[in-house]
Amino acid sequence: MNIQVFGHKSPDTDSTGSPLIWAWYLNEIKGTPATPVLLGEPNTEAAFMLDRWNLTKPEIISDVDADAPVVIVDTNNPAELPAGINSADIRAIIDHHKLVGGLETKGPIDITVRPLACTATIMHDLIGDDMAKMPEPIRGAMLTCILSDTLEFRSPTTTAHDRAVAESLARDLNIEIPAYAAEMFAAKSDVSAFSEAELLRMDSKEYEVGGKQFRVSVLETTSPQMVLDRKDALMAAMPGVAEEDGADQVLLFVVDILNEEATLLVPNDLVKTVAEKSFDATPTGDTVVLPGIMSRKKQIIPNLKV
Repeated sequence: MNIQVFGHKSPDTDSTGSPLIWAWYLNEIKGTPATPVLLGEPNTEAAFMLDRWNLTKPEIISDVDADAPVVIVDTNNPAELPAGINSADIRAIIDHHKLVGGLETKGPIDITVRPLACTATIMHDLIGDDMAKMPEPIRGAMLTCILSDTLEFRSPTTTAHDRAVAESLARDLNIEIPAYAAEMFAAKSDVSAFSEAELLRMDSKEYEVGGKQFRVSVLETTSPQMVLDRKDALMAAMPGVAEEDGADQVLLFVVDILNEEATLLVPNDLVKTVAEKSFDATPTGDTVVLPGIMSRKKQIIPNLKV
């Protein structure tokens, strides 16, 4: 039976590229039929990756069938997965996030969770010597995933191993990392075609903090002003998005990749309290700059308090 390989909802570059990488490995190396799929439209950087390396965009699915064999990558959080995930036949999980809990399996499975910046780096290690058989487009996807998740090695989640793997892939592909990363980030930064609600959901994850349900949204960009020029409209859209998604509040962090800082939109007293208690920041208006804050996984989520 064919295995579906997918990452989280609101797929970023890693959750778009890693299913392609692992499906290739299962099909071509392990001889196991597998298909990469997505749980939503890929973001603009992920779309750039697909186009740049002539990769076919995986089918977008809304749910999984009972007993369907699946491999989950780049998440282990049921809130980021299809509603029917616990009735599926989960065969493996490959991830680099903290364990959340809540997934049920039909038997023992392979689980690989490692403290690296990118799922694709873990896959590089699991594939091992068979990396020599990997075609250029899949290598290109792997490189793109690592540069995206590390923000070209600026993110505090970056490890020496992530960097070494990326530099090795770049040499193999004859890619200059600074120039290629600039192309990636330019694609990620062009959000002009998206509505405010789409921007708030584009790269977002659901977390509960102190009894409050938050949709924590991060927009990584080399052009933060393009987003901040829309802050009034974004804040006006937050209550509707929160209500539709069953959250109490949307938290939007606009990450300035080049200046290595984040701007948090502060629409109300709840978010002001979050800024004060979580980041020792004192908002004086409807935004507050958080120097050095780059990573939702390592710097934002672990520090959230209400």
